[in-house]
Amino acid sequence: MSDEEPIIRVRGLRNQFGSQVVHENLDLDVKRGEVLGIVGGSGTGKSVLLRSIVGLQRPTAGTVTVLGRTISEMDEEERKRLEQQWGILFQDGALFSALTVAENVQVPYREHLGLPVDLMDELAALKITMVGLPSDACTKFPSELSGGMRKRAGLARALALDPNILFLDEPTAGLDPIGAAAFDTLIRDLQRTLGLTVFLVTHDLDTLHATCDRIAVLADKRVTLQGTMDDMLRSDHPWIKEYFTGPRARAAQASAIGQG
Repeated sequence: MSDEEPIIRVRGLRNQFGSQVVHENLDLDVKRGEVLGIVGGSGTGKSVLLRSIVGLQRPTAGTVTVLGRTISEMDEEERKRLEQQWGILFQDGALFSALTVAENVQVPYREHLGLPVDLMDELAALKITMVGLPSDACTKFPSELSGGMRKRAGLARALALDPNILFLDEPTAGLDPIGAAAFDTLIRDLQRTLGLTVFLVTHDLDTLHATCDRIAVLADKRVTLQGTMDDMLRSDHPWIKEYFTGPRARAAQASAIGQG
């Protein structure tokens, strides 16, 4: 695929659970090397969209193409190879509680690569350092970490295979403002350093201002608007206008200007 083609392309997506239709004729493009923020009200299916793209949720209709490959047309072996091209950070890290941080980071190596133990130890330590955790975090269990440290450990695991695409599901949820700001900075620094494409589901206005190149708004069962923060501020759509120009939005915008 060329650099101009979207790295992720969603066309005509429909997700339905029983009688409830979450997405209807949803289209979305994610550009290579950008940070795209996905926002929407409660029940608009932000996480469902993420799960549809990575193959954890089978849509009722529509196509999802990632790195030029259509997910529904791939066999299991092709899917496994494609999955090595992305990393996923779920809410609260989704770490295995019985494994240490280093062992959690090594899970993708064991699943996909079958590397020698000493090499896995070295690579895990490198990824753990990369996300800003101290070296002694390697031997700790998730229960021994703060919420922010668990998210960083989950991020280290998501980066284990040097992916092209990073999927983040509410990465700053549950963090205090200082911890959330530090995590935003980490994401942006890693994206620039590693050349990642980041698909970021969030409700955090500070995160949108600090990290995102573009934003896609889920409303009315589809992507109602996709564009820059300026595009959001010019929209007349009732939910978009309330979300991006309300009191919390003005505070987030003032904070972003102050930090800039």
